Amino acid sequence: MTADRSLEALGFDRVPALDPLCYPGRAPAEPMLLHDRRLSPFTVAPGGVGDWPLAGQPLDSVLTGLGVDPITARVPSVAVGSNASPAQLCHKLGPSAIVPMVPVRVRGVGIGVSSHISRAGYVSASPYADPGVETTIVVAFLDAEQLAAVDATEVHYHRVLLPHNDFRVTLRSGERLDGGYLYVHRRGVLADSQGTPRRLVDQPTLLSTLLAESSALRALFGDDPAGFVAAARADEALRAAGAQVFADEGWFRATDRVFTISCIG
Repeated sequence: MTADRSLEALGFDRVPALDPLCYPGRAPAEPMLLHDRRLSPFTVAPGGVGDWPLAGQPLDSVLTGLGVDPITARVPSVAVGSNASPAQLCHKLGPSAIVPMVPVRVRGVGIGVSSHISRAGYVSASPYADPGVETTIVVAFLDAEQLAAVDATEVHYHRVLLPHNDFRVTLRSGERLDGGYLYVHRRGVLADSQGTPRRLVDQPTLLSTLLAESSALRALFGDDPAGFVAAARADEALRAAGAQVFADEGWFRATDRVFTISCIG
């Protein structure tokens, strides 16, 4: 009997854009091929990702057999937020999307919190440069059409090319990727009272912390995360006012210039 590999059966079906308190969504902990709202595991092996086996075949052979681009014709998108969620990718790209998703180790990139409130009602992730950290992040290998579709959803972000000499991206096989694309918020990240970037945590914890620290934010959104996202989703002006509170509280930290020197869009 074939195991059910659907997003629903595996517990990957919550979509942050529709369920803001689950942001950033659940990301795969192992290499997976997303296809038709299913996740199929493939195995780490020597060489590039296209050579890794899925059901006894190299991943590139599986992809070309499905009529889509192999790994060599795709670009690595380093997903620090909800783009690491298979359900969010299906929401953005359509239910038939075929995307290889691979956890990697990234040196020099911290995962912080953006300085705006999204249309969906959550406060999204954004990276910042930190030479001292190494973080596990999912890379989604996107074809040209998929990359354009994701770009269209990231209007508050620059897509930048990570310089591979400064930001090491390492596969579990030990191979290094030659950089990758990264979405960086145009206005920077939120910092705490000491000026240290806030690290991304689950959305209820993040919103509870921000509300507890700002009476002005509570005056706009109430004092609980569910009320925050409900109010934010319903009112663009309220979202803008909330972002202004972030600035008034002194929480803004501009994005490090190293992330903007290779800006794509």
